Amino acid sequence: MLKLTVLVSGGGTNLQAIIDRIEDGTIHDAEIVRVISNNPGVYALERAGKAGIPAEVLSPKDFEEREQFNEALLAKLQETGADLIVLAGCLVAIPPQVVKAYPNRIINIHPALIPSFCGKGYYGLRVHEKALERGVKVTGATVHFVDEDLDHGKILLQKAVEIPEGITAKKLQKKVMEEAEWVILPKAIDLIAQGKIPLGLAPEKTV
Repeated sequence: MLKLTVLVSGGGTNLQAIIDRIEDGTIHDAEIVRVISNNPGVYALERAGKAGIPAEVLSPKDFEEREQFNEALLAKLQETGADLIVLAGCLVAIPPQVVKAYPNRIINIHPALIPSFCGKGYYGLRVHEKALERGVKVTGATVHFVDEDLDHGKILLQKAVEIPEGITAKKLQKKVMEEAEWVILPKAIDLIAQGKIPLGLAPEKTV
């Protein structure tokens, strides 16, 4: 059984997609053991509660130094015993020590076809605004492993979404979620759980 810890920052629509696909059997041999949010009061925490999944808040704002948060996050992830860390709308930069401890064991969903519209400053609605400003006809979503560079790790899955004429950024965001994000993130997790996408080394243990 593949153990997942899911990191979220907001409403948790991708989290819900994972929960639903585990419940209906689309994702095989996987379970969410913890949900961690960097923001208190977000709906993702309520989604976890409704599904009976332990959830908690760990925010950089609660620490005097960012490095203290980084170490606390690593300790918390190790405490969960997760095999795979899933960034499902997580807007916190993953610290280097976490990436090192979980090589090719952290995946992220990005709302564009990497390498387009990715990197620093490209998150949330801004990704779709920039796509519309550029005038591209096709966008989509990407699931990738997380490494030390933002939106840079090995691409696992991508799904394209056509952009209709005159669509707003908000409606495009919803379209990409429904047609791509909620499809390929659960699919990637299932492929990993079945061993069809190999993970990296086992998570490092602290003494």
